[in-house]
Amino acid sequence: MWNDTDIPLAYLITFRTYGSWLHGDERGSINRFRNQYKSAFLPPQASWLERNNAKLKSEPLKLDAKQRGCVEKAIRECCAIRKFGLCALNVRTNHVHSVVSHFAKGSGLILGAFKANATREMRERGVWTFEHSPWADKGSRRNLWNENQVTRAIDYVMNGQGDDLPSFLDD
Repeated sequence: MWNDTDIPLAYLITFRTYGSWLHGDERGSINRFRNQYKSAFLPPQASWLERNNAKLKSEPLKLDAKQRGCVEKAIRECCAIRKFGLCALNVRTNHVHSVVSHFAKGSGLILGAFKANATREMRERGVWTFEHSPWADKGSRRNLWNENQVTRAIDYVMNGQGDDLPSFLDD
């Protein structure tokens, strides 16, 4: 059944860690000209990857258990405070997936709030000490228009990410 309004039921929001997927990478990438559904990825290019690596302000970020715990805590708190409906959350070593419902706010606001609060939490706990953001620019924000899309997105976030990572333990 389709949602008959112009407001999605939920959003699948994904954002990556700093430097974890650069243009030129062997996995391919997208740019503003190839950012449509089912667009072909840009092909790998070693010289482009080398240039992009040289521009990094720090090593690419791979979240450890403490950092992942901070990110999860910050996103859960953000959802509770802002009354976002958190349907699913999976914090990986190089990206974060979530399914969130909120009818009055757009996905861009939610993405920005997640990244800002996760950064603040990591800085307060002393697990991110750099001046620059721990996140890649932008992120993916997919509208989920019906219950089937929401259910499939939740399954993807919770079960489609590979093996479980270690649990988050408070110090």
